[in-house]
Amino acid sequence: MDRYSRQRLFGPFGNDGQKRLEASRAVLVGCGALGSHLAQHLARAGVGRLRIVDRDFVELDNLQRQVLFDEEDVRGNLPKAAAAALKIARINSTVAVEPRVVDATWSNVEELIAEADVVLDGTDNFETRFLLNDACVKAGKPWVYGGCVASHGMVLAVVPGTTACFACVVPDLPAPGSSPTCDTAGVLGPAVGVVASLQAAEALKILAGRFEALNAGLTTVDVWANAFQSFGVRRADDCPVCVKRVFKFLTAQEGGVATTLCGRNAVQVSSSGGVVDLAELEKRLAAVAPVRRNPYLLRFEKDGHEITVFPDGRAIVKGTDDATRARALYAKYVGA
Repeated sequence: MDRYSRQRLFGPFGNDGQKRLEASRAVLVGCGALGSHLAQHLARAGVGRLRIVDRDFVELDNLQRQVLFDEEDVRGNLPKAAAAALKIARINSTVAVEPRVVDATWSNVEELIAEADVVLDGTDNFETRFLLNDACVKAGKPWVYGGCVASHGMVLAVVPGTTACFACVVPDLPAPGSSPTCDTAGVLGPAVGVVASLQAAEALKILAGRFEALNAGLTTVDVWANAFQSFGVRRADDCPVCVKRVFKFLTAQEGGVATTLCGRNAVQVSSSGGVVDLAELEKRLAAVAPVRRNPYLLRFEKDGHEITVFPDGRAIVKGTDDATRARALYAKYVGA
């Protein structure tokens, strides 16, 4: 029996699309809520090679929405990329999966996407998305943005040189703490599934060579409000990335920097996103942990770490000397 028979029967995809898919390479950056759905969609569809990049490990509260993982992964303290690779091997042994347990940064992102036919966004923060946009536009790699929080999400397919890029739609990195995250506003599993399915559909169109079928704009969805919209977007005439080809995130002129503080078991994380409204951040974190705030800083404890946030966007994460872990916690609770 042909495991892809139903997919081949779909006229716009057909045998040619399947052959292209099986010969293609996809890179997935982030294997949490969106990423675990995306990895499963691509594997079941029959992508040839799949590189999974993720810096984090599986935790119990992931299981509500991160569909590739289970309690055994939590007990084993497995990295998400490694756990996903093991599951995909059981789903479709013909897919060559390469787990990369690393943080995608300006120093390695170009190498991570170098062989990709499409790059998929499974991340949880704006900084990495701006970085992916820089890298993909520079290399001419199509990529698919997806974001989801609470009950709503957005999807945008970017084809460098043809469509608007992410920076055309979101010109500036939001200030830290100004945007809700899944860890401050929550997230519904069905919303994640819808957004990831839309991303996967766009990726299949790209890998099958059916670029004419791509959505030319930004799709938004809210599963609680029963809203689904698509907005046409065009390339910004003065876009610094896809028009002027200035790649600030690739040269570390923008984005966060993590520095281990010698002898303190702490890491300082800096962000170029701008001033933090500590009062607003306190409201967002109120449901997550007890927060102490004064005019100079905000402090809370979570996941065994004490996190102190300053108005200039800096944070000191105590309880670790691992810069990757500190950046992950910053993205998780502060945001950008």
